[in-house]
Amino acid sequence: MNFKLLLSTTFIASSLLATAQNAGNAYAITGSNNNKFLWNNIKQVDLATGTVVKTLFEADATSYKMSYADGSKSLNTQDAKPTVFGVAAAALDARHNRLYFAPMHLSEIRYLDLDNANASFTVVKQNIIGASATYQNEENHLTRMVIAADGYGYAITNDANHLIRFTTGKKVVVEDLGALVDAESNKTISVHNKCTSWGGDIVADAFGKIVIVSANHNVFSVDVNSKIATYDGAITGLPATFTTNASAVNNEGNMIVGSAVVFDGLFKVNVKSLAATKIENTENQFNASDLANANFLSQKEFNSKNKFNATPPQLYTDVISGGSRVYPNPVTNSEFKVLFDDLNVGTYTITVTDLTGRIILNKTANIAAKVQAEKVQLKSTLAKGMYLVKVSDTNQKLMFTERIVVQ
Repeated sequence: MNFKLLLSTTFIASSLLATAQNAGNAYAITGSNNNKFLWNNIKQVDLATGTVVKTLFEADATSYKMSYADGSKSLNTQDAKPTVFGVAAAALDARHNRLYFAPMHLSEIRYLDLDNANASFTVVKQNIIGASATYQNEENHLTRMVIAADGYGYAITNDANHLIRFTTGKKVVVEDLGALVDAESNKTISVHNKCTSWGGDIVADAFGKIVIVSANHNVFSVDVNSKIATYDGAITGLPATFTTNASAVNNEGNMIVGSAVVFDGLFKVNVKSLAATKIENTENQFNASDLANANFLSQKEFNSKNKFNATPPQLYTDVISGGSRVYPNPVTNSEFKVLFDDLNVGTYTITVTDLTGRIILNKTANIAAKVQAEKVQLKSTLAKGMYLVKVSDTNQKLMFTERIVVQ
């Protein structure tokens, strides 16, 4: 039991520390100066200054290795080119230090191993949209991607008729959740409209939503459970020719956007007013079809609302200090167990809340042994998504907090 707990807490420690270490890193999919519309180079960039830190992969110059995740296939000529026809969707998986991406025209997901000094790519899933269609039409191109606060990766097609969700562990599971639904308030600005809403990128907020920034500057908030997309407004202050193809979140919680079609650098967007200001940069500008990093929108508000410490390493300390665990996680069949290990015998309260702090369940646990597991039964009607499990003693001292995903 203690050995299993040690493995679990070590995994949590490594994943959260990896998130902390990657918080300042951002990655861009860029074109070459002589072919700005073929976005197949990968660079590490500094969002604060709008400068390139280093080039990780240059399509015509960098040697690389390609493989399939299951090791079952030999690579054909098309697969053997990592970024193939160009890339417009990428997401940073800080837990495993991978840059996931989707090649344009192909219905598949790949990743670049950022821990490998040599460029090492893996094809993890093919034929995501339509098993019979190798070369996808424009509406089915995966052009937006992010790793959200619930730990899942999400990707959206141009026409928003396919919201793709995928896991990022050893065995990748990919689901097509179906089409996004326009909120009634959207009126004439539909998330499906080609002129207003195709292309662009997505970022995630700390409360579990994802945010679409379309190529035409329009912003939508998406509830991944209901799939309802709500129009929030349009970004202002950008040059007329500047399309918003790339977006990420800086350390201050604002959005950073880039364009795939012009070499005009990066702009910072105030998330409340949606007003953009240019990030001044005297170095050579780059275009970007996608930006990716590990930051979330509304992180400070989330920390304050849930009384979390602001940094992931401190959250990691809270998790391991109580010696408790929640399993299975993700939660299936509407039940999970909380493992009490090396806590004093006595009475504890297990509280389940949603990410806004609304209490879903309170349960009293009478712990009479040094190692004891307490079962928690959730209502079968509880919506899928991310929740918080908190364990406190009779003095209301918080002993343990962990995020869970209910499937």
